[in-house]
Amino acid sequence: MPSNKHTAGAFDIRNIIGGLIGLYGIILTLMGLFGDKELDKTGGVNANLWAGLAMLVFGAAFLAWARLRPVVVPESHDDQSEAG
Repeated sequence: MPSNKHTAGAFDIRNIIGGLIGLYGIILTLMGLFGDKELDKTGGVNANLWAGLAMLVFGAAFLAWARLRPVVVPESHDDQSEAG
């Protein structure tokens, strides 16, 4: 009997985490590029830009991890505890 492998796909928590962190990274990167840099508060470092870029890398790593090593969901399972 052939075994079809099903993956968690969009419901994999790594996709959700990677997408959210990537979205926040995009927002922070844009704020670092176009917003008020407030360099006097951060000691001359554009904190929004660097934090945004780091979050983009981290989010991309999560998405790549989910793509390269997907979670395989079994098609059916035999639950012995229900049998009594």
